[in-house]
Amino acid sequence: MKALRKLLGYDDKFFDLLEASAVEAQSSVQLLATLVRSPEKVPALDDFILTRRKDKRITEEITEALCKTFVTPLEREDIEALSFALYKIPKTVEKFSEKFVLCSGQVKDVNFEEQIRILETAVATLVTMVQNLRNRTHLEKMKELNERLHHFEGQADKLMLQFVRDLYTGKHEPLRVIIMLDLYETLEGIIDRCRDAGNVIFQIVLKYS
Repeated sequence: MKALRKLLGYDDKFFDLLEASAVEAQSSVQLLATLVRSPEKVPALDDFILTRRKDKRITEEITEALCKTFVTPLEREDIEALSFALYKIPKTVEKFSEKFVLCSGQVKDVNFEEQIRILETAVATLVTMVQNLRNRTHLEKMKELNERLHHFEGQADKLMLQFVRDLYTGKHEPLRVIIMLDLYETLEGIIDRCRDAGNVIFQIVLKYS
């Protein structure tokens, strides 16, 4: 029976790998939340690097499996697109963490809490979407989850405008403005990566609806 399922394209290994990648993306966000919420502690970047490398290995495993598997449960380009979209999350998280640690003296008094909360909720929603992909969740349910991601991305955009408005008031030192603007943009970019992955999933579901 298992061999027949594989022949028909129901091999679960691709879903297993995609879910594992989504979990690594969520782990990287959890590390980021801890980093930002404890700015007085300057941590090593090893954990961020390790999480990103784990996700990269998963991405490479997916690529290798696509080369070796004749029949896949989803179209090959869709599996590959989602795999790369998920990998971009821990990769962007690592970029933010590097900048944050290097500039810790300049940003220790900055409150990123609202953006972090949005990011945590967004990546949790994304993990749910990836998990539901295996079961061919009803189109309306996946549409609802994807719309949530777009809502979170819209909230992040509004916060970004507020932060930029404050930076341009002239009350901050030029160096601080440059640093903060870069950090805000990178942090917003992580939320954008979650939205991008959600869009890929929704497009996949549309094909099979």
